[in-house]
Amino acid sequence: MKIVSTNIAQLKTMQWGGKSVSTGIFKKPVSDPIYLDKESVRCDEVSDRKVHGGEFKACYLFSENHYTYWKHLYPNLSWSFGMFGENITIKDLNEKHIYVGDIYKIGEALVQVTQPREPCFKFGIKFGNPQVLNEFIEHGYSGTYVRVLEKGYVKVGDSLTLVEQTTNSISTYDLFHLIFAKEKDQDLLKSVIGNESLPIGKREKLRAYLNS
Repeated sequence: MKIVSTNIAQLKTMQWGGKSVSTGIFKKPVSDPIYLDKESVRCDEVSDRKVHGGEFKACYLFSENHYTYWKHLYPNLSWSFGMFGENITIKDLNEKHIYVGDIYKIGEALVQVTQPREPCFKFGIKFGNPQVLNEFIEHGYSGTYVRVLEKGYVKVGDSLTLVEQTTNSISTYDLFHLIFAKEKDQDLLKSVIGNESLPIGKREKLRAYLNS
């Protein structure tokens, strides 16, 4: 797995529901290396820190491989890497093969897989279609957030290399489906709520679905 693009955003204001909304979802490729800090990517806009940034969402990775699918659905959009709000676009990243808690070396940084990306209304505004949120969920390939264990620069051409694989965990693909499933697998829930690579708030939300 190799980086094909590093992407950051400047503050952008959109209109939604008659109100002005600030966002950092409009990320664009940059030629210089980017610096992964403990709670964000340096110089990248994070407008709503209640749902973006922070220890467990410091950096967002998305797969180059999924772009063909989405370009076919939305051929009239102006496409470039960073389209999904990802900081790092990676060739051959497969959500079925990366697990919550896995630790990877990427450039100078050391990162840990934490949780899939859950789409918000700003994603619908950017694509010009609120239905894209449901399409994203149904497609099932969400990319992943990571926690930064060791800070450092990353650049195009750097590899994402597995350093430590967790045991008894769940793939980001399966976790994404579990989050949105109407009928939630009880065994998966039990395995997830004890995984400290997930933020406590996410674990508590999932714990509420356990049958008594």
